[in-house]
Amino acid sequence: MALTKVITGVTDLNQAQSTNGLKFPTGSVFAGTPEEGMIRNDQSQSSETSSSAMQFYNGTAWKNFVNKPIPLIVDYLVVAGGGGSGKSNSSGNPSGGGGGGGYLELTSQNIVLSTAQTITVGGGGAGSTVVTANGNNGNDSVFSSTTALGGGGGASSQNVDVDGSTGGSGGGGAGNSGFSSLGGAGTAGQGNDGGDGEDSAGSDNAAGGGGAGSVGVDAAASAAGNGGAGKTTSMFTGALNIQRGGGGGGADGTGNAPGTATGGGGAGAASSAGIGTAGTVNTGGGGGGSSNANGAAGGSGIVIIKYLTADIVSFTVTGTVNTPTPIIDGSHSILVFTTAGTGTITFS
Repeated sequence: MALTKVITGVTDLNQAQSTNGLKFPTGSVFAGTPEEGMIRNDQSQSSETSSSAMQFYNGTAWKNFVNKPIPLIVDYLVVAGGGGSGKSNSSGNPSGGGGGGGYLELTSQNIVLSTAQTITVGGGGAGSTVVTANGNNGNDSVFSSTTALGGGGGASSQNVDVDGSTGGSGGGGAGNSGFSSLGGAGTAGQGNDGGDGEDSAGSDNAAGGGGAGSVGVDAAASAAGNGGAGKTTSMFTGALNIQRGGGGGGADGTGNAPGTATGGGGAGAASSAGIGTAGTVNTGGGGGGSSNANGAAGGSGIVIIKYLTADIVSFTVTGTVNTPTPIIDGSHSILVFTTAGTGTITFS
């Protein structure tokens, strides 16, 4: 087969948008006798989302070049909503703090361009309004195939054996006179267990909910348990780099110290002081335990995505989540989803 060479005088091949440039034969069935090394575009074939396929002749048969979607490399943080705290009974026995929302941080993940990815920002769980039920678990947060589980609700003072609820991090046990009230279990890789309530006769103290960074603290006769610590990501700097996923503090029932909280968790209430402090929005913090009151709500979660700015032309967002304005961080862009809801994002 004769060789065709591009010589100095042929300039159209490297002219922008030239109509005189190199073109490959196009069709379905090849007409003629092929030779090894030939290249053509077969319109009777398809490859991924293309309605045709490029082919080469290997000396024996035509073989397709297979299109492969170009992945986008991203880092992301997914934090679920925190659990609400339990309700304190009329005797003033205090309720356990809500568990922090599940916390998942992933780096160097492949996302397919032009393919819609699910995004859900989980709302915080409501505090309990009846002593026969724990605080509500927080709602899950999702990005693509990654799901962070909502924090477990804190135990109410039910005058029966009752434990905090399981979740991303577990809810704290109640101060439950004469009855057992253990902390709920956390989910491995997302959070930790809630603390155990103090269950001797008389007024008692409640435990803290578990956090992404540590277990909730058990209550003692002299003090309520603190909420488990949250976690701080290393993916971001500045205002975004805060602690999230903390458990709510347990409420006090003995006139001693209520449980404290970090990482967006709410502090527990002092003895007979009422409702605990709600978890902070967009941290996934658990609600603080209550004393002689309804439970406190957990804080909503958050989804944050980081990518190289040069890798993206645009993105579109659908659904009830917010459409964020990219935050520029050096060579990277960061998208922060803060509105509780569900939608999709498509990068292109």
